[in-house]
Amino acid sequence: MTTRRLIASMIALALAIGIVQILVWWLQPKRDNRMDAGPPRSGYTLHDFTLYGYGDNGKLSYRLQAPRLERREGDDSLYLNQPTFLLPPKNGQPGEPWTGNSDYGWVSAKGDELKLQGKVNMHRKAYAGAAAASIDTSDVTAWPKQNKVQTDAHVAMRQGTATMTGVGMRADLDTKHMELLNDFHGTFKPSAQKRR
Repeated sequence: MTTRRLIASMIALALAIGIVQILVWWLQPKRDNRMDAGPPRSGYTLHDFTLYGYGDNGKLSYRLQAPRLERREGDDSLYLNQPTFLLPPKNGQPGEPWTGNSDYGWVSAKGDELKLQGKVNMHRKAYAGAAAASIDTSDVTAWPKQNKVQTDAHVAMRQGTATMTGVGMRADLDTKHMELLNDFHGTFKPSAQKRR
């Protein structure tokens, strides 16, 4: 009789474990299989390319060149390695374009926002009424249609004989209006023409 009770107890225990397992499978939330997919996959990859972005008026807003571009599936944004860029004056404004490079880049799906990531160097040649200028910083966000840029990183700017440094910058590249937001230091030497 003890053997029968032991066998009956084992069968009852096995049934109870089976019922509990079925309840766990039935009640647990469903897994999202996309979580197992790993990092985003590239929709396509380009090597040694040039990308042109145009404004609503059909004028060039920016030009990007890089050794590698990846378009990610799902968000249609573009990821760039070591891009060089050109940001021309908008709407026929006088002046020279800003050119430069960064370690990495990102372009929004609509092409209206750029992120120049890592170390960023920007340069503009001299033209009538404005000396040559350069900006050294990192992690710049640019809105090429408005020709505006900003960063929260350290900035060093040189234009003619003036040098300025600070942390955080907001700039309108067409109006030549620049704000350094924190820890500003500047040196403004007179030009050689004014000393005579």
